[in-house]
Amino acid sequence: MQVTTLVTFVFFTGLVGVITWIKTRKDDHGTSTGYFLAGRSLTFPLIAGSLLLTNLSTEQMVGLNGAAYIDGFCVMVWEVVAVLALVAMAMFFLPRFLKSGVATVPQLLEIRFD
Repeated sequence: MQVTTLVTFVFFTGLVGVITWIKTRKDDHGTSTGYFLAGRSLTFPLIAGSLLLTNLSTEQMVGLNGAAYIDGFCVMVWEVVAVLALVAMAMFFLPRFLKSGVATVPQLLEIRFD
């Protein structure tokens, strides 16, 4: 490995670390709401992007492309159904979660089974 490559990697990794520390040093990481939900301060584009990109994985990037090449676009119905499921989750389950103040799955299970 060349020294220039190593120095560049270390520099940019350190730069990302410093910028992240500067941007998040005043955030509340002491509670589960502060840590997992960013203090409930995230905007819609960030939440929607997170849901969308969480749904995308190697299976979609590689597997569905290969299946679409072989079988046609009918395999894309999988993604349409996933979008419908995300919308249904947002419409029916999200209000209950927000009302209960749940931030993590263990908190939900504690409320449900205690």
